[in-house]
Amino acid sequence: MIKYIENGVYELRTIQKLPINIKKSWNFFSSPKNLSKITPKHMDFNILTDFNKMYEGQIIKYRVSPFPFFRVGWTTKITYIEEPFSFIDKQLNGPFSLWEHEHRFEKSGKETIAHDVVRFKLPLGTLGRIFGSALVKYQLNKIFEFRKTQLNKIFIK
Repeated sequence: MIKYIENGVYELRTIQKLPINIKKSWNFFSSPKNLSKITPKHMDFNILTDFNKMYEGQIIKYRVSPFPFFRVGWTTKITYIEEPFSFIDKQLNGPFSLWEHEHRFEKSGKETIAHDVVRFKLPLGTLGRIFGSALVKYQLNKIFEFRKTQLNKIFIK
């Protein structure tokens, strides 16, 4: 669900229970290479940065098509890591005025509860909110619904 916070900032929160231990969860989510497995194909998501292990301060570059006929570069920085419980990536350059994605993992017996909190702000101020917020909110909800479905396919067998 996406809600308006303040000063043009929106927040998306999702939660998903996965039948895997927290170590396996961390290994999957902390590898940006797995993002393509949980991103809709029509977004033509490509990672341009080569790496083996995520670390605090890491810069990751992508190319993505958030909307048809609109391809954009996206650069994020891993700003916080608390292995195996959480990490945060922030957009340095890309389609949003603000993008901060917190990934949190909570042990629940033999399972993991994965939390996503995304704070974002559209470009172009009031114009961006008026003309883009409905479309962006719809698109982000669809992306995270797809992600949930894909994670179920990957981990619930």
